[in-house]
Amino acid sequence: MSALITATMCLVPTVTLKMSGRQFPVAVGETVLEAAQRAGIALPYSCRAGVCGSCKATLLEGRCEYPRSPPTALSATALAQHAVLLCQAVPVGDLLLEAREVTSVEHFARRQLGVVVADRQRLAPDVIGLRLLPENGESRLNWLPGQYLDVLLESGKRRPFSIANGPQADGVIELHVRHVAGGGFTSWVNDTLQIGDRLRIEGPLGTFVPREDSERPMLFMAGGTGFAPVKAIVEHFIALGTQRTMQVYWGARSAAEIYLRPLAERWASEVPNLQFHAVVSDPEQAEGLRCGLVHEAVLEDQRDLSGHDLYMSGPPAMIDAGHQLFLEAGLPESRLYYDSFEYAPDVLAQILGSRAGIHDL
Repeated sequence: MSALITATMCLVPTVTLKMSGRQFPVAVGETVLEAAQRAGIALPYSCRAGVCGSCKATLLEGRCEYPRSPPTALSATALAQHAVLLCQAVPVGDLLLEAREVTSVEHFARRQLGVVVADRQRLAPDVIGLRLLPENGESRLNWLPGQYLDVLLESGKRRPFSIANGPQADGVIELHVRHVAGGGFTSWVNDTLQIGDRLRIEGPLGTFVPREDSERPMLFMAGGTGFAPVKAIVEHFIALGTQRTMQVYWGARSAAEIYLRPLAERWASEVPNLQFHAVVSDPEQAEGLRCGLVHEAVLEDQRDLSGHDLYMSGPPAMIDAGHQLFLEAGLPESRLYYDSFEYAPDVLAQILGSRAGIHDL
């Protein structure tokens, strides 16, 4: 009996994952991603806003609606091929899906904890590096390299930040916070936050994590502070002593924004199978570094991507630019892993308001 036939026999929609056969129920008004997370099943996601497309899956049976937000990350071609966005799709009856499962993250329970700022450094003119430690009495957070956390604000709002390191014995968590003009929290971090201040966080979140079941060469592409999760994943593979080739590309507008360049260059000097490429888009601020767009640099150096695994993290414009071109260069979509940095809706409103001369109260 197919999933669609059984749909008429139950009031609560059930999602079936074709590859594993795992099933989970979906409550009224709940998205597929929310229901999967509630059931302890890890499906890929990043922005949770229907914009980045990392939670894309193929609908084999059933029907979905998008009552919260239209699926802007799906092209007309993708829709014609029955693609759905799991973070926004609400089932209408039972579904049969073909979706990637990221079972490695299922072992790490999401939880809240209090942390204290143990160190604060200015990494670039607009980037603050933070080192956070669990407060006394709190157990350390466990996560996989590449995942992110939410900083919980007193207003009830959340601010996501990628964790720039892997788990440490002392529980230290490293964040790279870019100051966004008009963003209240990042302005506070940039101007006011001090060592000893306390924050409340929730994590781990996200499925941008190392895939170790491969011997293929790896490409890493970061834009701006998208270097944070890439750093964590690269350091993970270095610590494993991997023999796989690693090419790390970091793009920014200016040389000053390649804020941990000495670290990346040290990787390249100490790890025989790793090369680092800094790429600057503004030739007037390149300071002798390679000029251009970072995704174009990847394709100039690696014209055939069919034999690679590719990890990319950064702003949506970079992710969008690279995504289709990498697929056209032969990269299977199943081997493209990415984390798209999106502004929360209220932050975007603040940014636009500040540009119009409206102050956030």
